[in-house]
Amino acid sequence: MKEKRVLQNLHRSILRSNKLKADALAFLEDVKALPDKAAVQKQTLARKKRILEILGGTEKDWSNWQWQIKNRIKDSAVLAAILGLSDLDRKRIDKVSLHYRWAISPYYLSLVAADYEDNPIYRQAVPDIGELAPGGSLDPMNEAQTSPAPCVTRRYPDRMIINVTNQCAMYCRHCQRRRNIGEIDRHARLEDIKVALDYVAKNEEIRDVLITGGDALLLSNQMLNFILAELHKIPHVEIKRIGTRTPVTMPQRITPEIIDIIHRYPPVFINTQFNHPLEVTSEAKLACDRLIEAGAVLGNQAVLLRGINDKPFIMRKLNQELLKIRVRPYYIFHAKNVQGTGHFQTSINQGMEIMESLRGHTSGLAIPTYIVNAPGGFGKIPVMPNYLMKMQKDKIVLRTWEGRISELDNQPQLYTEESDLEV
Repeated sequence: MKEKRVLQNLHRSILRSNKLKADALAFLEDVKALPDKAAVQKQTLARKKRILEILGGTEKDWSNWQWQIKNRIKDSAVLAAILGLSDLDRKRIDKVSLHYRWAISPYYLSLVAADYEDNPIYRQAVPDIGELAPGGSLDPMNEAQTSPAPCVTRRYPDRMIINVTNQCAMYCRHCQRRRNIGEIDRHARLEDIKVALDYVAKNEEIRDVLITGGDALLLSNQMLNFILAELHKIPHVEIKRIGTRTPVTMPQRITPEIIDIIHRYPPVFINTQFNHPLEVTSEAKLACDRLIEAGAVLGNQAVLLRGINDKPFIMRKLNQELLKIRVRPYYIFHAKNVQGTGHFQTSINQGMEIMESLRGHTSGLAIPTYIVNAPGGFGKIPVMPNYLMKMQKDKIVLRTWEGRISELDNQPQLYTEESDLEV
């Protein structure tokens, strides 16, 4: 009888294992649709060579973040020479640029593949005629009415934002603050930053401050050091956060000087934004390694974007790749209804489908929180599939990641007397 039971358990275990294996193999088959890494690397090196030829740069220049900023591509003729754009592409880019500014770091542009039109890097970086479609809001988060002091955005009880610049290494076409990009790069005035820091100091409930923009790491080393040092002096500020896409769009910015500054003022949490597995390059990994070695804790805040990462297998692969470089998937943001970004927007149903495809199918470390921002600046709303099917006083009905229904007691039995334990 015992041997029979052992064999039955083994048989069931094998059936279960085979089912799980089939699930994993289906994902691996889907991932084959992504470009081959070796081919991508070869294309990237060729693109880099072409960019250096056109811009008159050297390998040493390429490694210099200030050269990268100075030589951001922001002219359609230069972009066409690098990518081989058609005249129609150029005309569309020029038309959009009359309304919205654009600029792309040489590094990020080097990641664009030969078949550029459907490339997720290209679509995030290069103006699209869809940006001129009507609809959306310039300020869907109502930041203008959540700013009690210069540079400050406050939407929560114990934390706040200091907006320090409008400058970025690359102006993402889906940017929620495109209204602030303007026509020139502009850092916040020192006087305004000091007022923001004073606001933090005078409000002892503020324990968490996010320095962002724009991209906070586009500040000078001196200014970044000043802000972190001042926050570090305030007793009730427990953590400092930095919002930056430079590990993704210009990893050259993560210099020994930046590492030294971050190392001085722990704890520092850095939120970045990888949106596609193709962005997880060896250069990005090196930048993240350096930040981690400086003591920073890295989290990723992806944005769900139509035609870029709205397929479940892409988001799953992205999160797995991020864990390999020690970046924790933190949020998936539902794209905000920003004017000029409607062509990127997905349905919330698609976001829910992605979350359903993650839970149970990959490790919990690779599962971020799906966030929809409440219009009007009322904060983040976590949205997830429903695993709680029914809740009553004495029982609860739950759904597993595979769709199995489980019923549990909802009234734990409490023993209050010694007699309850007597046999």
